Amino acid sequence: MAELVGLVQRLEVAVGRLEAMSSSGGGGGPAAASGVVSVYVEAYDKLLSGPVAQYTALSQKIGGDVQKHAELMKQAFTCQRQLLVTASSSQKPSDSVLTSLLAPVSKVIQEVQAFREKNRSSPLFNHLSAVSESVPALGWVAMAPKPGPYVKDMQDAAMFYTNRVLKDYKEKDKMHVEWVNAYVSIWTELQAYIKQHHTTGLSWSKTGPVASGGAPSGGAPAPPPPGPPPPPMDLDKSSGGDSGATSRNALFASLNKGADITKGLKHVPDDQKTHKNPTLKAQGGPLLSGPKPFAARPTAAASPARTLPPVLELDGKKWKVENQEGAHGLVISDTELKQVVYAFKCNNSTVQVKGKINSITLDILILPLFLPHYSVHLYLLSDCSSVSFQVMGKVPTISINKTDGCHVYLSKDSLSCEIVSAKSSEMNVLVPNKDGEYTEIPVPEQFKTVWDGSKLVTTATEIAG
Repeated sequence: MAELVGLVQRLEVAVGRLEAMSSSGGGGGPAAASGVVSVYVEAYDKLLSGPVAQYTALSQKIGGDVQKHAELMKQAFTCQRQLLVTASSSQKPSDSVLTSLLAPVSKVIQEVQAFREKNRSSPLFNHLSAVSESVPALGWVAMAPKPGPYVKDMQDAAMFYTNRVLKDYKEKDKMHVEWVNAYVSIWTELQAYIKQHHTTGLSWSKTGPVASGGAPSGGAPAPPPPGPPPPPMDLDKSSGGDSGATSRNALFASLNKGADITKGLKHVPDDQKTHKNPTLKAQGGPLLSGPKPFAARPTAAASPARTLPPVLELDGKKWKVENQEGAHGLVISDTELKQVVYAFKCNNSTVQVKGKINSITLDILILPLFLPHYSVHLYLLSDCSSVSFQVMGKVPTISINKTDGCHVYLSKDSLSCEIVSAKSSEMNVLVPNKDGEYTEIPVPEQFKTVWDGSKLVTTATEIAG
């Protein structure tokens, strides 16, 4: 089966080459029109027919969620190959066009990570996590001038989960061990490929037309936001005079009757009940009914949410990372110890912080992975969800507040840090071992408080089960 899947993968690569050769438009350029495929596209095809095909074949053998995940990964590599074909025959476009060219790869990356989040109860969750944590490596095409080290960082991010798979299946099923080796080899060979063909970033053609993203150039302006909802109705004045108070008094008087309130209801005989008298249904006329149901007024919650533009800039001494959606490969470099990083409302994004800074604040984030490389004075997390970050240098304090789901990867240099948490859940600290693996330790969430006669004494309790 593995050989058959590998053969199918090679056939798909060959078909892709033929399509590139026969295409004379859509950004293909003269190279595609003349039947010439770039050397680095051919080298990428070897990567697809090698470790990627092996990983896909083993995923099909394992089946289940791993196979579905592998199909998404195969789609991601296919999208990236199309980008490489475009770059090999076109000149580098503007940043806006480049963003549209990167959009297909970015979309599949989000789908891969979302698949893991939707299948947290899967028995193969460690497999899914290994792929989900490292798939941002495909964002190397937007990383300059060091795309290779970026892929290495993403590969290391998956190491915790690949080691778990090896530990669980080393003595039970060798096929899962082969799966880990095949998957890890994808990123190892991708680093070698980048080092040979894209050392300082994605190589674009020096000739040919400027690449086009195919995005619409214009369109009607967005409609203005809806106005505020009407003010709430004043019940005391809606009926005029004192009728509002009179109505309320009558209502309370009826409620005070208790069980006797039903005595005033009129009995309806069976011949007047629609569900017991078919002749009434056959008449077809409008049935007697009560007043029409109340139609709710539009509220502000029904209005479409405003989408703010993404921000990555240095404002004075503060690095602002705001409104990033599915942005992978963001880098903050040339930092100083007096500067701080503030990330706000980012979703499914990756930011790499290089150099020494004073502090990092994460506020209202979902699924980001932060990788600071050196020293940080303070981490502050607030209103985050499913956030994970890795500390490579020294950090004295990590503060976690109102956060659900947090993975803190410590390095040997940061083992002495203090972690202060409040109103948070699902917090885990991962400590490196001598053999390079990580040990995951949960942070207590449940506490017991007793009065010792003079003061309250609070201790952490172990959660049963």
